[in-house]
Amino acid sequence: MYKGYEYRLYPNKTQQKLFAKTFGCCRYVYNHFLSRRIEYHEREGKYINSFALSKELTILKNELEWLKEVDCQALQQELRHQDNAFNRFFKAKKGFPKFKTKHSHRYTYTTILGVKLDTENQKIKLPKIGKINLRLDRIPKGQIKSVTIKQVPSGKYFICLTVLEDDTYLPKDDINQETTIGIDLGLKDFAILSDGRKITNPRYLKNNLKKLAILQKRLSKKQKGSNNRNKARIKVAKQYEKITNIRKDFLHKLTYQLTHENQVSTICMEDLAVSNMLKNHKLARSISDVSWGHFKTLLEYKCELYGKNLLVIGRFEPSSKMCTCGYINRELTLADREWTCPKCRTHHDRDILAANNIKTFALSKTGLAKPDEPVEIFSIEKSKKQEEF
Repeated sequence: MYKGYEYRLYPNKTQQKLFAKTFGCCRYVYNHFLSRRIEYHEREGKYINSFALSKELTILKNELEWLKEVDCQALQQELRHQDNAFNRFFKAKKGFPKFKTKHSHRYTYTTILGVKLDTENQKIKLPKIGKINLRLDRIPKGQIKSVTIKQVPSGKYFICLTVLEDDTYLPKDDINQETTIGIDLGLKDFAILSDGRKITNPRYLKNNLKKLAILQKRLSKKQKGSNNRNKARIKVAKQYEKITNIRKDFLHKLTYQLTHENQVSTICMEDLAVSNMLKNHKLARSISDVSWGHFKTLLEYKCELYGKNLLVIGRFEPSSKMCTCGYINRELTLADREWTCPKCRTHHDRDILAANNIKTFALSKTGLAKPDEPVEIFSIEKSKKQEEF
């Protein structure tokens, strides 16, 4: 089992300079060989991989002596990262790899060998850097496979360890209708459960917009390139970092709570196309604030880790529009939070109905529950006219 650990680093001034030099060399190598790949593809019409470019990297290091001052593994890993970026572009149809810039204030590099963790003194030894102090709140148990060092825009340093541990996943219980809950994600309430519980949306970004506006206004008035502007930029970055950390804490606590309920063995949710939903400029900020994608990622790995079943239904299922009798309300809009079925006259809370339907649709795939067959679809206005007639 692979596990990830992230710790805060506390390098001294000399180590900070070495980090900055390593970040710069990795950025140069990445941009140099990205340009090389583009030129080769335009000239030959073929794709060149990192194994062919590794020999050219050796020649480049002989030409540029300052590339030898940093960890050689970090430079090699940049070629592999570039390979992964091109694979995502060709296979998953993601964006074309971009050139790296030093103005992003977000830097990373990866190394593999020569890393030693001293748990007693809370230090870690890195190639070309030496021993660095870190805050070790959890002790990894296993073999360190890779290490990623990153500097965030606020100026803090972090280290991410990928560790291979011998732990095994907990066995999963059989899927049972009584121990299954459905989750409907929303904006007014973050999550609505099929048992009637509603988890309030904390709206961390919205509650801090005024303070962010003040800090960004102060930043805009500083002279470009000055130390005061850099100080103002760090204040803005720290405020964004604070919002992100609070949101992560909320998501971790919520997913831990959901995966540790004794009466729940199966969790059902809907597969949302968050990237497509962000194209709605009226709801993009609110959708980004709730972070549905991160919630799903955390829930997936915690269900595997703690022995819970996770069932995901398609995004086009009529979870909010289908009544328990089978009628589908095609005219339901986002503004309609409650509606009454014109066929059976049942009054529904849109979100609770969606959570129950998600549970029903997910269980129907396993054969434990079958949703009612939808009846003839007709509009509410048409049904009212028929009743009056």
